[in-house]
Amino acid sequence: MTRQINDTILKAFRGETTDYTPVWYMRQAGRSQPEYRQLKEKYSLFEITHQPELCAYVTRLPVEQYGVDAAILYKDIMSPLPAIGVDVDIVKGVGPVIDNPIASKADVEKLGTIDPESDVPYVMDTIRLLTKEQLDVPLIGFSGAPFTLASYMIEGGPSKNYNKTKSLMYSDSETWFLLMDKLADMTIDYVRGQVNAGAKAIQIFDSWVGALNQEDYRTFIKPVMHRIFSTLQEEGVPLILFGVGARHLITEWNDLPVDVLGLDWRMSITEARNAGITKPLQGNLDPSLLLSDWHVIEERAKRIIDEGKENPAHIFNLGHGVTPDIKPETLKRLTQLIHEYSSRN
Repeated sequence: MTRQINDTILKAFRGETTDYTPVWYMRQAGRSQPEYRQLKEKYSLFEITHQPELCAYVTRLPVEQYGVDAAILYKDIMSPLPAIGVDVDIVKGVGPVIDNPIASKADVEKLGTIDPESDVPYVMDTIRLLTKEQLDVPLIGFSGAPFTLASYMIEGGPSKNYNKTKSLMYSDSETWFLLMDKLADMTIDYVRGQVNAGAKAIQIFDSWVGALNQEDYRTFIKPVMHRIFSTLQEEGVPLILFGVGARHLITEWNDLPVDVLGLDWRMSITEARNAGITKPLQGNLDPSLLLSDWHVIEERAKRIIDEGKENPAHIFNLGHGVTPDIKPETLKRLTQLIHEYSSRN
């Protein structure tokens, strides 16, 4: 028997009118859930993602608990990097740490390519398991964008100022664009693998690109993003672009062949529309608000829903990921509010 999939969120991604505002949350799978924290006492992130049954469980858990309209594949943007020759570890309390940071053209030239089925078969198997047997909502796959990945690869880990990354970009454009092209090729192949395995939408996380000004984005980043999205349009699934602190780049994003733009909490939906943004929008409740009293959460959520309803295509989300201190019952209650309030108005 063919399983029935609730495709409301896919309609919204495509800019179609829906009966209610669909919702999913970045980092909905993971740190805020007690079941996940129990798993992390035994397994590392990479160990979980290497076990399809376990990874599928973590991915589908928030769908079952909160009633959200999509699952987001549980993994990290670092997941494909070992396949191309980058030694990366997720260090508790620090984040991704890379032992062999990029410092020269020779380092970039050593980077390989990715074959998803042979290099990350556990990711592909997790997707197939979820989409063929376990989910009744679409699965969103994802990848990091070249700038964000490059920032980790050059800095050797998280950074507050991206000085080494910007220095390479400004001082050695030949090496920079070679790195962008290699990461674009990896992103395209990795995303294609996810779509072929069953992912119904893809989000590209350019989490830290807001560190660049508009001119530098247009010069050093936009061409490679255009190539990525132009190529991935051939896959026939909705493509979402999200970054943090990037409101000054929103008009640049609007030019790209991407289907949905994700907003963080710094720019309202109304502001984006007034800036001429015509694409479907995703977002954008500040995650910190979910630690407030319910009446504050409700008021802010309703405001976002109302702004989104002024245009037919809006997907509710947070302006960044769920934090570990957010209670699962708050996310469940918020999901119910979004569905009920948006269907009445």
